[in-house]
Amino acid sequence: MSPPNLARLRAFVIRLAALVEAASDDEERVLRVGAALLRELVSTDDWLPAACSAADPARYRQYLLHCDSRERFSVASFVWGPGQATPIHDHTVWGLVGVLRGAEISQAYGRAGGDLVPVGPARRLEAGEVDVISPGLGDIHRVANARDDRPSVSIHVYGGNIGAIRRSTFDRQGRPSPFVSGYANADLPNLWGASQEQNA
Repeated sequence: MSPPNLARLRAFVIRLAALVEAASDDEERVLRVGAALLRELVSTDDWLPAACSAADPARYRQYLLHCDSRERFSVASFVWGPGQATPIHDHTVWGLVGVLRGAEISQAYGRAGGDLVPVGPARRLEAGEVDVISPGLGDIHRVANARDDRPSVSIHVYGGNIGAIRRSTFDRQGRPSPFVSGYANADLPNLWGASQEQNA
């Protein structure tokens, strides 16, 4: 198996950092241009390290790929085993979700008389497709692996260090339970070891 093409992820991080620097006060632009950048990244599946795509039979996994030094954004891979799903949850920051492998089902929720109810039909995202979330657009949803026979992998970009942000899961009555997700990995991909790539 050939080593991951980390140059692709490095280029994405550099372009995303430039976008956030230039348009940090223009969320619509960050989401629009960022979605195009993420769509380009997930259109080719040759760059994600194997350690950041390992499924866990017990629950879905969130692996940190990169966090901006000022925590303006983070990039993570989410790995869903067959049949795995999140609880209903929020994010509190803008986000982009791009499916790299497999497929996901995302169901948005909104409040109706205090309860949380599905908003519109569930959306199925296939490999190469990107979804957008933010508190202003609606950021309460539930995500599930659309495949019951194999893992699915998606790449998530958030407007903060998502593993350290205090967020909430919700029951159907809209009652919150605070949580901080953390990350499944202790080590990060070395995006900046370009000399190794040149010597390979």
